[in-house]
Parts: sequence; structure tokens; C-alpha cells
Amino acid sequence: MLPARLLAGLGALGEDRLDELEELRLRRGFPMTALLPQGEVEVDTPPVGEEELRRVVENATQASAHTALDKVRQGFVTLRGGHRVGLCGTVVNRDGEIAALRELSSLAIRVARPVEGPAERLLPSLMEEGRFLSTLILAPPGVGKTTLLRDLVRALSDGAAGPPLRVAVADERGEIAALWRGEPQLYVGRHTDVLDGCAKGEGLSILIRGMNPQAAAVDEITRPGDAQAAVEAAGCGVALAATAHGRGREDLERRPVYRALLEAGVFRRLVVLERRGAERTARAEALP
Repeated sequence: MLPARLLAGLGALGEDRLDELEELRLRRGFPMTALLPQGEVEVDTPPVGEEELRRVVENATQASAHTALDKVRQGFVTLRGGHRVGLCGTVVNRDGEIAALRELSSLAIRVARPVEGPAERLLPSLMEEGRFLSTLILAPPGVGKTTLLRDLVRALSDGAAGPPLRVAVADERGEIAALWRGEPQLYVGRHTDVLDGCAKGEGLSILIRGMNPQAAAVDEITRPGDAQAAVEAAGCGVALAATAHGRGREDLERRPVYRALLEAGVFRRLVVLERRGAERTARAEALP
């Protein structure tokens, strides 16, 4: 996707750093930066201009920037391979809703790397008498909640802890499975059904009615409507795996949306994910 003069600077990072690359940041008027486990570093490139930003969008969407920006309402584009481009600029509002973006100011290119294995180490503590218990994964942004959730879906679907489960994924923002023309770009298991681009509440309702799942997964519970959807899914007897922003159980108890989930007893297990540099640790604890 990158124009030649930005690509040349990226190559100068070296293979070791490229292997660790998490994001590229293109901000108008400044050199490109690379997000690595150690932090964000400046790449040796000329300042990014409007033309480079538009060229990246055109390459990513295989359409003119004008056409692409007129269709982008969620602020990002999912690419083949599961990568995604986040966009910032001037929002065009129509009837009180975001209709398009114009005058791009910055882009964030997020590199998708499926990681298999961490969920299997946690699974024994998330099971009871052979049944998967509804689990909430908690961590601050950028620590790897979605990556762990995806691996948990894969492990349950492929039978890493017993018979394979039918898992339904309400992938509202396309981050868990990253469907590309109907095909998941990130592996989520052989017995997984994915509904992409639909709000969590509506998506879970459709999946429970239509796909008869044994477990369901959603990313980032943030709104009261998300929490209500989780409560309703639990009421249908479906085990739920989800993520939320926070640093520990005390964060859940302080915030009304999460406190309601605790009081309703939706989740039986809490996984707290932490990161120090390139090292990530996960610990599971029981919820009453």
C-alpha cells in the first residue's frame, strides 16, 4: 500500500524490527512512525503529505480515495489478510450521522498477526466439569485482548479442551475474523460462524436464533446496549467470551456498564491481560 518513498524508509528499519511491527502511523506533515513492542519510533522518511495519505487509501481499497472515503463511516477499512487501516480527517455529517470522511489528516495501518497457543494454556482454568464458562478478557488498549479472544474462539471451535463447540462470532468491527469477501482472513476454527459488521446486540440475537451456537464471542463491551446483549445471550444458555477495557477487577466494579454484568452473573471467569514491553502475561480468576 505504501508509496515508494515511504516504503524505502520502512525497509531501513531492518528485518528484526519489521518482524515486530504492530502499526504504522502516517500523520500529515510529519515523518512516518512505526509502533513496536518497545514503543513508537520515527522512520526515516520525508514528511507525509496529503497525496501519500490518499494513495494509501486508494491502494488499500482498490478505488479512488474520493469513492472510498465516501463509504467509510466506521473510520477504518479491513484488508485482505486481516490487516486494517484506521482513518482520521474531517467528518461529513448528514442528518446527525457520519456519512463520509474528507481531507485526510492521518492513517494507522495495523498489522494482523494471528497468535495460536496462549488460549490453550488458559483453557483448563476456564472450564468446569467439561463445560466452557463465560469469560471476560480485561486489558487496556493495545495489550492483545482481541488476539487472545480470537485464539480462544479457535481453541473452543477446534476442540482443544474437549469436543469441538459451535462458536458464533458477532464481529461488529471486523477485528476477530476479518472477513474478506466472506472468508475469514484470521483463523477462528473449523466450527465457527461469523457475522460481520453488525451491532453486537443485533448480531448476537441473529446468531443465537439462526446458528444454534454453544458459545458466542464479541469484542469490546463498552456501551449499555452491549452489556444488555450479553445478559440476553447468557439467558439463552449460550456461554459467552468477550473483551473489555480495564486494568483489573476494581475497574469493573467502578464502572456502571461492567458492574451491571457482574451483578447479573453473566461471566464466571475473568482473564486479566498485562503487557511489559514485548512480554504479555494472562491470569484467570473466578467471578462469583
